[in-house]
Amino acid sequence: MANVLAPWGAARFRECVAETTIAPTSLTAYEPVIGLEVHCQLKTRSKIFSPDPNQFGAPANSLAGPVTLGLPGVLPVLNQAVLRLAIMAGRALECKIASITKFDRKHYFYPDLPKGYQISQYDMPYATGGRVSFELADGSPRTVRIHRIHMEEDAGKLLHSAGGGDPVSYVDLNRAGVPLLEIVSEPDLRSSEEAYYYLQTLRNILRYIDVTDGNMEEGSLRCDANVSIRRGPDAPFGTRVEIKNLNSFRAVRAAIDYEIMRQADVLESGGKVIQSTVLWDADRRETRLMRTKEDAEDYRYFPDPDLTSFTIESDLIREIEQTMPELPDAKRDRYVAEFGLPLYDASVLTREKEVATYFEEVNRLCGDPKKSSNWVKDEVLGVINKQDIALPDFACTAKRLARIIQLLSDGKLTGRMAKQVFEHVYQEDIEPEAAIEKYNYKPVDSSALPAIIDQVFTENPDNVQKILDGNDRVKGFLVGQVMQKTRGQAPPQEVNRLIDEKLESLK
Repeated sequence: MANVLAPWGAARFRECVAETTIAPTSLTAYEPVIGLEVHCQLKTRSKIFSPDPNQFGAPANSLAGPVTLGLPGVLPVLNQAVLRLAIMAGRALECKIASITKFDRKHYFYPDLPKGYQISQYDMPYATGGRVSFELADGSPRTVRIHRIHMEEDAGKLLHSAGGGDPVSYVDLNRAGVPLLEIVSEPDLRSSEEAYYYLQTLRNILRYIDVTDGNMEEGSLRCDANVSIRRGPDAPFGTRVEIKNLNSFRAVRAAIDYEIMRQADVLESGGKVIQSTVLWDADRRETRLMRTKEDAEDYRYFPDPDLTSFTIESDLIREIEQTMPELPDAKRDRYVAEFGLPLYDASVLTREKEVATYFEEVNRLCGDPKKSSNWVKDEVLGVINKQDIALPDFACTAKRLARIIQLLSDGKLTGRMAKQVFEHVYQEDIEPEAAIEKYNYKPVDSSALPAIIDQVFTENPDNVQKILDGNDRVKGFLVGQVMQKTRGQAPPQEVNRLIDEKLESLK
């Protein structure tokens, strides 16, 4: 086995993964086959089977009561809020909800699993089927089938530290018992790019319906990737390797690319890929072996005797469907139909729930969907993406941006001044009126423009004559001269109108 797994950690793979567009020449002979298992923490006030609070950031081991710890004599009880959110997620992903479902015990021994088993679902998950549709960067469509979704409890968390001496591991059981959905895709993905966009789309849907905050940094959305390769689309599937510890979108892409290249190298060297579970090391940008071959039988599943099977009533499913929020695709289509936005613009605005909410508030306040769309997708997203700012923390609130758009529409700001006011608002956290007053952003009085235009005509007689001779393209030069003399504070529409009038008088 040592010979088979020798390529793990090879320096040339680190070099390849550093630039994921670089791959071994042999890689083109293989087709990757990828499936994702996404673990999603649900936004409930308490845990899945106990009244312990479900919250992030509390002091270690302060949220683990008797049921979470599995103390003698305690009994788990299913949190009804978990079931409702689970059904909502299943229907949002177009899954079929089972009429009868049950919980099982999944046995394994690890320090962060206080009972020695995890309550999960094995052969009767609550949701099956379903799909997630998305587009790649080049606009090509993809659809990935959902194999199943099941409810389960989370494990605790291990913290490792050398502590200046021997390595020490600490156990924090606050996360133990937190409600999870495990969303298992079919092996329909064929590249790390497809996995990246699938995961982004899935996260967006789950956040739209408010079942999770989807915060990968805090562990409320985690992903394992099953990766194999085969010689062409008609060949049998290869041996699967499961990659764990993927806590960011970037890690998903890098780890999958690395594993594809590693498996290709193993096969090209005459070796055999071993079914195994590996960890992604983000610092060294490589996978590390955890354990080899692992199947369902290894977990000794059996029905949980403390939680009997139960029926999910069709009336409950219909009630939840009727209260579901608008999903991203439906919102995108509504923006096109209701606001007349281009499909691309609507897609950008609905990609993230916070962006759509921000845009709708701007539009509600200023009443101009096209200008609201342009400002949000070009100016606002440009700033927050470049500076890595969370939209709820952005100083130019929807109310402030709507006010800037109103001032622009009313002719009290030029386009150039509006962008400058916008910059001051988000950089200094001040109101638009305060920025206008502080920096004296006031359009030139229209009554002064005819004299300025006369001066520009006098200074540029050759260009004026070219326009009179039919070369209309030179007109932009004259407009630019007027804007320069007014330091960009003249209303462009008014400047164009007055220049046209003067040219007409000279014909």
